[in-house]
Amino acid sequence: MTLAASPTTPAALRRTFGIISHPDAGKTTLTEKLLLYGNAIEVAGNVRARKNQRTTTSDWMAMERERGISISSTVLQFPYKGHVINLLDTPGHQDFSEDTYRTLSAVDSAVMVLDAAKGIEPQTRKLFEVCRLRGIPIFTFINKMDRPAQHPLELLDEIQTVLGMEPVPMNWPIGDGPVFVGVYDRAAGGAYIYDRTERNERISREHFVDLAGLAALPSMTAERLAQLDEDIQLLDSLGIVFDYQRVLREEQTPVFFGSALTNFGVRQFLDSFIETAPPPQPYPAEGGRVSPDDDGFSGFVFKIQANMDPKHRDSVAFVRVCSGTFERDMAATHAQSGKTVRLARPYRMFGGDREIVDQALPGDIVGIPNNDGFAIGDTLYTGRAVKFAPIARFSPEHFATLRNKDIAKRKQFDKGVRQLESEGAIQVLFDIHALSREPILAAVGPLQFEVVQSRLENEYGVSTILERLPHVLARWVSGPAAKLETLRSRSEVILTRDLHGLMVAVFSSPFHMTYFREQNPEIELLDIANSA
Repeated sequence: MTLAASPTTPAALRRTFGIISHPDAGKTTLTEKLLLYGNAIEVAGNVRARKNQRTTTSDWMAMERERGISISSTVLQFPYKGHVINLLDTPGHQDFSEDTYRTLSAVDSAVMVLDAAKGIEPQTRKLFEVCRLRGIPIFTFINKMDRPAQHPLELLDEIQTVLGMEPVPMNWPIGDGPVFVGVYDRAAGGAYIYDRTERNERISREHFVDLAGLAALPSMTAERLAQLDEDIQLLDSLGIVFDYQRVLREEQTPVFFGSALTNFGVRQFLDSFIETAPPPQPYPAEGGRVSPDDDGFSGFVFKIQANMDPKHRDSVAFVRVCSGTFERDMAATHAQSGKTVRLARPYRMFGGDREIVDQALPGDIVGIPNNDGFAIGDTLYTGRAVKFAPIARFSPEHFATLRNKDIAKRKQFDKGVRQLESEGAIQVLFDIHALSREPILAAVGPLQFEVVQSRLENEYGVSTILERLPHVLARWVSGPAAKLETLRSRSEVILTRDLHGLMVAVFSSPFHMTYFREQNPEIELLDIANSA
């Protein structure tokens, strides 16, 4: 098979990727097992952990651990076999798809996790389309082979027909459900058979056997062995060969079968992935693409997170390094303001933990204390001026008024709401014509409201009342200033301003948006803000 070019620079040994899936396909479990096999943790946690069990490393937020779901994207960096892995775990729930979208702007490839019984599910397809829009190569891990599954050929056919990519099976499952014992490695011409471990917390012992040795196993009946032999011959006859360039063009996806829960196939996947996944790639910017080999440092903010450390109550901007070398205490230009900022205490992130880092290379993710008010999409650079393309915000579809229960905590309430808005957790709007200053929260999914209330209470000590509004879409409003001043709110359309001062119209139905447009032909309604 055609592999990536031999690395010639340290940056070429970086692998920066995100993991995407439909909820409950096993994304967070696979993340945890990659950390286990990468020796980044000693014992793997459980997504829904009992009190006497470990919790997952990637789900560090209190609400994530309570519900057993990923709410916020997480950065996990660790070394593995001479490479540096930057793993970005993303939320699987559709209500947090905007956070996933932003995170995918910072990766060079993606691992798509499929449930072997369910195949391609709706959220998987949506996230796949985001990857396609961004030109992100995809590697596929078909998970949960330890449970009853569809036939592997049916799953491959679904990838081909639904996603339009040629699937290249790198291994093949030996059985499914209770009789799933391992995977056949097509390149090695033999099978890896595994022993289960207590609570699946530690690395599974594996045995490599050829086909003759496989026939000697008590679990391999003559019928099962014949079926495996038939499948292997069929795959070989199809002549499907891994092609690195076709993977980069999203025409192919390497496919691996396994079980993240029981650890079956995880090591083989990780080894193959670091060998074949792309190193840091060029990034589009104003005036041309920025290459990882360019001399000057450049990077962009793709995520902001507050209160990762409850003791410090700080805010951290996550920066993807795109070119040059990032160094501790360096002075860089903030492209949006033109100001020079000193980056004195950069962090290397590992879930909710952090440590000071002296240097970072293209592909790495650096956490910077957000004392200078960075926003999502901002660019930092040294030397030649660089400005990366902005990261678009999704148009919200759910709206609610948020009220503070304790007027004495108004300062904490305002600070918390502003901080959560800067993270992109929600968008904050204010009714232009309302007498009170109560914020209207705008979100892509309703679960985001629960996250806001939970974090305001846990991180800022503020209890709130949330009242849902019957409105379903919003548009930014642009037009002559004199005309904008004559517009008035009504029950079917609320005129608001966001925290950037831009006017936003919130509509109760598509019909009322159409009617508003017809009544105000000189007004333009935009899906996203045209300035910020």
